[in-house]
Amino acid sequence: MALLQANAVVMNVDANCAAIDAAAAAAALAGAGVLVTPELFPVGYAPRRVRAELDPARLPELHGKLADIARRHQVGLVYSLPQVTGQGEWRISATLLDAEGNSLLDYSKVHLFGPDERAAFSPATQPPAVVNFNGVPTSMVICYDVEFPEAVRAAAVAGAELLLVPTALAHGFDDVPQVLLRARALESQLTIAYANHSGVEEDCRFLGGSVIAGPDGRLLAAAGEEAQLLFAELDEDSAAKARGKVPYLAERRPDLYRSWGG
Repeated sequence: MALLQANAVVMNVDANCAAIDAAAAAAALAGAGVLVTPELFPVGYAPRRVRAELDPARLPELHGKLADIARRHQVGLVYSLPQVTGQGEWRISATLLDAEGNSLLDYSKVHLFGPDERAAFSPATQPPAVVNFNGVPTSMVICYDVEFPEAVRAAAVAGAELLLVPTALAHGFDDVPQVLLRARALESQLTIAYANHSGVEEDCRFLGGSVIAGPDGRLLAAAGEEAQLLFAELDEDSAAKARGKVPYLAERRPDLYRSWGG
């Protein structure tokens, strides 16, 4: 699999989609089955500005352009865009496409981070779903969601063995990819692929630090601060092996936990 870590240009859709196109070509050439891109990358991460300047009527065209990228390069693709519900609520969403450009899975962000996201978007309420992607039970969450054990555990309990996470993590939060992500992967015994921005967009300096963590908590790949395309080869049996060795999921006691409250 491949992760794109790059600097988007806020509200320059053509430049950002060109970066995804180039990354998809390189990922396909290297034999990757999927390319994961950062949160809101096609429009850039600037929630208030995106809400003010993006015409929702452009969204179908953007989805079509990204599907064409996946189809032309014959590679799966995860991308994140705003979503506008039938009730007029703006949400942060992510989509998983197969190598033919077909949409397999959509997810909307449940946990919004900071005043800018909360001013521009509404939180979703639906749990992460799971689909069979290239033979692997796969789910998605977005950025801050992965920092809550409940969100990752919900995906794992639903059967996920691979969790794809577009993110927009600011500089200074190094412990999130280096400690917390590894703990989430270990405690729910799945692989987590976490793709972040790099550089500066508007006033936000991003950490970079994209990672792929295996079901045993080990890092399979890790990026520095600069833009790069990150690769890792996944063992499709790794989740089953980890769950067989220490059966965290099978030995949970959810009825008891509910009686504890919280």
